[in-house]
Amino acid sequence: MKKLLQLFIAGIILSAILLYAIQAMNESQGYSGENTLTIYNWGNYIDMDLIKQFEKETGVNVIYETFDSNEAMLTKIQQGGTTYDIAVPSEYMIDKMREEDLLIPLDHRKLPNLNNIDDRFMDLPFDPGNKYSIPYFWGTVGIAFNPELLPNKTFSSWNDLWDPALKNEILLVDGAREVIGMGLNSLGYSLNDTNKQHLQEASQKLETLTPNIKAIVGDENKLLMQNNEAAIAVLWSGDAADIMWENEAIDYVVPKEGSNLWFDNMVIPKTAKNIEAAHQFINFMLDPEIAAQNTEYVAYSTPNKAALSYMDEEMVNDERFYPPPELTEKLEVYKNLGPKMLSYYNDLFLEFKMHPK
Repeated sequence: MKKLLQLFIAGIILSAILLYAIQAMNESQGYSGENTLTIYNWGNYIDMDLIKQFEKETGVNVIYETFDSNEAMLTKIQQGGTTYDIAVPSEYMIDKMREEDLLIPLDHRKLPNLNNIDDRFMDLPFDPGNKYSIPYFWGTVGIAFNPELLPNKTFSSWNDLWDPALKNEILLVDGAREVIGMGLNSLGYSLNDTNKQHLQEASQKLETLTPNIKAIVGDENKLLMQNNEAAIAVLWSGDAADIMWENEAIDYVVPKEGSNLWFDNMVIPKTAKNIEAAHQFINFMLDPEIAAQNTEYVAYSTPNKAALSYMDEEMVNDERFYPPPELTEKLEVYKNLGPKMLSYYNDLFLEFKMHPK
């Protein structure tokens, strides 16, 4: 018993020494709370040269971590183990994080470059007055297709996907809101619909689409489309832009019934230890030339109106990724449906994924 007690005490002492050593090493490398900015973002969602430029201009050391879903990001911030200074959640998650008091209000006086953001993308329902969030990128959900593999086929409606000639041709993004939303839109319903009868109708209609489904995938959709291994994909506009860059035969359309208009925004979580540097970084990313460089790297649509003049005209004038107001008026931002309704959407999506062809 005495030996066990000695081993236990020795373990505590050793842990304390290791913790002190790690803290000392971090401080010697500039990773103290005062001189460090910890960013939590989606994977491959920033030009890393801009991180280096920010560090050089400000003397602030940046720790950059990534997540692959809003839910994973939320869980990490709720746990509070890592002191993230900036995160980049999507619109519906910002609403949820506001409700859970997980965000710090922004000081707009420290964000003079905020004036560069297009008014269309400010003061939206998920964050009135942009009290907690600043637009980073936006885009749509639509249909990417390869005309060379589908001669004489065009796509203007969600219902075009139900063509029996498209058996085993379609890739779907692995997202409940996107797929159930597609089913709802195809019936003329809102993609934020909470009427269970409407949702059951959408679910039943989606079941009839299963013969046409090749796979439900994540990032693999890009490689499959680029290599002509699939002819159609329902995905986000930024992924479509990446595919089209690699395979010029690919086209992209937002269906006429409407679709999702999504936003990823920069926020400062309650875990933040360097609020001053967080504001510095957000303002840095709102600079028109910085935003232009980042947009050309990421290939999603920028909300930074002033950045457009620094970008390639062909990109800016492409209505597939910068649609006119008459189309954007038909698009919907995902609303926070609440845990019960979101669970219902997820259950319907799981049933759809398990449905046999």
